[in-house]
Amino acid sequence: MAIPSIGIITGPTGVGKTELALSASEFLNAEIVNADSMQIYRYMDVGTAKPTVDERKRVPHHLIDVRDPDETCDASTYRRMADEAIRRILEKGKRALLVGGTGLYIKALLHGLFPVPPKSATVRARLKDEANRKGLDELHRRLLNVDPLAAQRIHPRDRVRIVRALEVYETTKTPISRLQAGHRFQESSYRVAYCVLSRPKPELYARIENRTDQMLAEGLVEEVKKLKSMGYGADLKSMQSIGYRHVARYLENEWSFEEATRLLKRDTRRYAKRQLTWFQSVDEARWFHPDDPKELLEHLMRFFEAEDG
Repeated sequence: MAIPSIGIITGPTGVGKTELALSASEFLNAEIVNADSMQIYRYMDVGTAKPTVDERKRVPHHLIDVRDPDETCDASTYRRMADEAIRRILEKGKRALLVGGTGLYIKALLHGLFPVPPKSATVRARLKDEANRKGLDELHRRLLNVDPLAAQRIHPRDRVRIVRALEVYETTKTPISRLQAGHRFQESSYRVAYCVLSRPKPELYARIENRTDQMLAEGLVEEVKKLKSMGYGADLKSMQSIGYRHVARYLENEWSFEEATRLLKRDTRRYAKRQLTWFQSVDEARWFHPDDPKELLEHLMRFFEAEDG
C-alpha cells in the first residue's frame, strides 16, 4: 500500500501560520487538520487564536472544537483522531495539510509514541495529595532534583506532567527524560513536506506583543470569566495554558492587570523560543519566512505533484 502524503505548516506561536495555511489550502485543494493542542477545546477561542468561523468556511478544518475544557487529549488520542481525519480527507480526493505549533502532536502522528511506563495509582494519589497540601512549587523543586531535564521542560504549574514525571521516577528509579531519550521512534507513517515558519526574533517578539494586546482587546478576560462561570476551574490542564492561567490569576486578585499582561507576554515569548528549539531538532524540516509565501507554495506544490505523479 502506498504511504500517504501530507504537508505540514508549523512554527512558533504568533509567527503567522493561519493566513498562510488558508492560502496554501486553497492553492493546493487541501483541507486543514489542526495540530494545536489548545484549539481542540470548545469555548476557548480568543486565547488560542483559533481560526474564525469565516476562515473555517474558506477551508474545511478538522480537530477544532472536539473536546470540552475539562476533557484531556493526550498525544495518543490526538494521533488516532488525526489519522482518521487525514484518511477522510484523502478519500475525498483532496490533500491534507497539518497546521499548528504543537511539536509533540506532530511527532506522535509521524513517528509514534514513547512507550508509557507502568502507572501506579497509589503513588499518583499520594503525589496529588502532596501537591494539594504542599503546593506544586514543592513538587517541581523535587522534580528538579531527580530529573533536571524534565523539570526544565515542564512548566511549574503543569500539575499533570509534574505528577507523572515524579510517578515514573518513583516507580522505575529512572528519570522520565532518560527513558524518552533512549526510545527510538518508528519510521514515519506518512511522506511529509515539513515546513516550519520562522521570523527574526525581534520581529517575532514584536508580533507576540501586538497579538497579546489584541487578544486582551478582543475579550480574553471575558472569555476566562465565562469559562469559570461554566464551571471550568483554574486547576484544569486546559486552563493552565498560556493566557488562561494569567487572566485567571488576575481575576483572583493575585496579579494586577498590568502584571498579568507583562507575564503573559514574557511567557509567550519563552514558549515561542521553546517551540523554535523543538523544530530545530527536526531533520526533515525546511524553513520559510511567512512574508514570502511564493517559495512555500511552490515547495508544497512540487512535493504533492511528485507524490501524485
